[in-house]
Amino acid sequence: MSKIFVFGHQNPDTDAIGAAISFAHLQKELGKDVEAVALGAPSEETQFALTTFGLVAPRVITSVKPEADSVMLVDHNEFQQSAADIAEVTILSVVDHHRIANFETANPLYYRAEPVGCTSTIILKLYKEAGIEVPKAIAGIMLSAIISDTLLFKSPTCTEEDVAAAKELATIAAVDLQSYGLDMLKAGTNLSTKSVATLLDLDAKSFPMGDKNVRIAQVNTVDIAEVLERQAEFEATMASENAKNGYDLFLLVITNILDSDSELLVVGEPKANVEAAFQVTLTDNRAFLPGVVSRKKQVVPPLTESF
Repeated sequence: MSKIFVFGHQNPDTDAIGAAISFAHLQKELGKDVEAVALGAPSEETQFALTTFGLVAPRVITSVKPEADSVMLVDHNEFQQSAADIAEVTILSVVDHHRIANFETANPLYYRAEPVGCTSTIILKLYKEAGIEVPKAIAGIMLSAIISDTLLFKSPTCTEEDVAAAKELATIAAVDLQSYGLDMLKAGTNLSTKSVATLLDLDAKSFPMGDKNVRIAQVNTVDIAEVLERQAEFEATMASENAKNGYDLFLLVITNILDSDSELLVVGEPKANVEAAFQVTLTDNRAFLPGVVSRKKQVVPPLTESF
């Protein structure tokens, strides 16, 4: 089993899939036998980007060992967000922009982590460092990843490096950055046709905080009120997920991509830690979070500190 799998986190977003595709292409150019795979199907937003640039979604896997014994991780490092058997295979490299937690390896590896808004911003640097040209389609999916992760530069995670990288990639991809970016983000906000269970699993990650297991899902929309019309169904499903998977708390962050605000829905205990983290009082299990759009920078850190 000489092939190396390259993949992002479970419930992949546009960066998880885009970074896997672009990093795998780079590794192939460098002579490695790699395949970009995914730990879940692409969202509508990601599929919009893939279709726009004529790319095929990576095939979905849940475990590695049946086919490969070595992997390269992008856009994540925490084991609970990775493949089911990640602890049983060799991790050759990680390219990421998240916190480092619940991660260890038996052997040395290449690890590239930078405090930028998107993994694909880092991967663009790796192409330049290797002297490898970025093809048009690959530039397009990398651009899409940056737009997604930074909410078209509105997220506090966005840096000048992300903006510069996006402008460079937009030129290579031959698209207008602003108009394409808005079209792509809107493609991901069609929530009415999706079940509550699907919405809660679209972009969800688990985080150990203190002695608690916290699940945080996020959905993007242009109408928060429309999403909350199904609040009772969301709460029932979140409670069921808590019982089934051992989550102490399930948080749903509903983000308006136009106004750059979010509504928080919380099921489980201790809710007091959530209230302390955001300095809010939950009413009907909800709280409004003005200016909050980033799970990584504005949700996880205050919750971690609170716990």
